[in-house]
Amino acid sequence: MTALFDAVPAATTTAGPRPRPRIIGLDISLSSTGVCLPDGSTYRIKTRDVDADYRLVVIRDHIRRALIRHQPLHLAVLEDLPVGAKSAGLTGMAQGAVRAELADAGVPRALISPATLKCFACDYGRADKRQMADAAYLAAGATFPGDLTPKGHGGDMCDAWWLRCAGHDWWDDPLFTLPDAQRARLSKAKWPVGVAR
Repeated sequence: MTALFDAVPAATTTAGPRPRPRIIGLDISLSSTGVCLPDGSTYRIKTRDVDADYRLVVIRDHIRRALIRHQPLHLAVLEDLPVGAKSAGLTGMAQGAVRAELADAGVPRALISPATLKCFACDYGRADKRQMADAAYLAAGATFPGDLTPKGHGGDMCDAWWLRCAGHDWWDDPLFTLPDAQRARLSKAKWPVGVAR
């Protein structure tokens, strides 16, 4: 199959290839958090309503293990809180637990709104989950088995994957070529200040 996007070579310095930054993508949700590890592999942290506040402990512990296992991490890229009051509150609880773990581990974090992430991936701020998954496949052959339901819901692993890709792009280490207009959309994200790249 012919790739629609050219792979981008690793950046080089006079001393040779620059080490690739270790970036994690996190699509945080109280019920299903998508994680994309520095090697590009993805998984989901699922919790149940019946577990009440223990769900926060489950999410925190999973993230803690990921941070320990995959250190050092240069950056964590999170999807920003939704605008709806109820969704923002529920997601905010989970995001607070994750941000505390990132702070304890000394990992800088960035926030990207869902619309900005969709514009980066698909050049369309209202792209649905299927379009995001299709764009990932076209860009890098990435697939996320079990990520989407037959009705097109889910997409947590795919979103986490795109968040990690956005972090690499911001780090000036893009994983593949995208049109400049799509890459420029990342200027709307909240990137950490004072991080040496």
